[in-house]
Amino acid sequence: MRIRVLGCSGAIAKDCRTTSFLIDGDTLIDAGTGVGDLSLDEMRKIEHVFLTHSHLDHVAALPLMVDTVGATRAQPLHIHALPGTISALKAHIFNNVIWPDFSEIPSREDPFIRFHEIAIGQFLPASQKLIEVLPAVHTVPAAGFAVSAGRGCWVFSGDTERNPAFWKRLNQLDVAMLVIETAFSNRESELARRSLHLSPQVLASELENIKVARSFPIYITHTKPAETELIMAEIQRFDQSEPLRRHVSHDIHWLRAGQVFEI
Repeated sequence: MRIRVLGCSGAIAKDCRTTSFLIDGDTLIDAGTGVGDLSLDEMRKIEHVFLTHSHLDHVAALPLMVDTVGATRAQPLHIHALPGTISALKAHIFNNVIWPDFSEIPSREDPFIRFHEIAIGQFLPASQKLIEVLPAVHTVPAAGFAVSAGRGCWVFSGDTERNPAFWKRLNQLDVAMLVIETAFSNRESELARRSLHLSPQVLASELENIKVARSFPIYITHTKPAETELIMAEIQRFDQSEPLRRHVSHDIHWLRAGQVFEI
């Protein structure tokens, strides 16, 4: 399984693209601004899009991508999301005001896109991969995903705050790699709490939910560009502290657009 990081920033700036991951060339996890770096041929090869939630940084490129390659595709693009996410897309983007309703263009019988409702805990096949929908705790209906092609799982938390159900399930999985958000620094911890994002101090407590015997690389995503260096410095400090090191050893990295992983 090949995971290509198209975007992993919590906002835009030079060289900062918002959340999107391309898996095996045919499946997108979220559709943030990083999708704009794909070629026309790469866009056309995408068959499935799995959305964590409806916020703009995770869906911004979706309507533009559909408009770009929809007419050249042989089959509709399949968009998988929670019912609340689909409702938001229909009401606020594909509404014939902000953007055409491509679920009925060129016709209802043969549209450019088809929506598919998903549920937490569901297992979904997608182009020789199995995708499990994981719980997330955010300001809108939200999910994370665990993706496997027969070996270990690539796990993505999506946007979330404290999330006991997520860790309970993660400890049951054969995790090869965890991508987890940490949007704000500790100085913005109150903003993180109110917006249901993680800060380094909360991430530290969340990682203690990992079983002692577990060992896999952890990549930090969704950092705000102005705070990335501070966030990673704060994470490094807590990860090197003695109390946490006695509990579990972590292998933590900052995720970067353009990285490619093979699992």
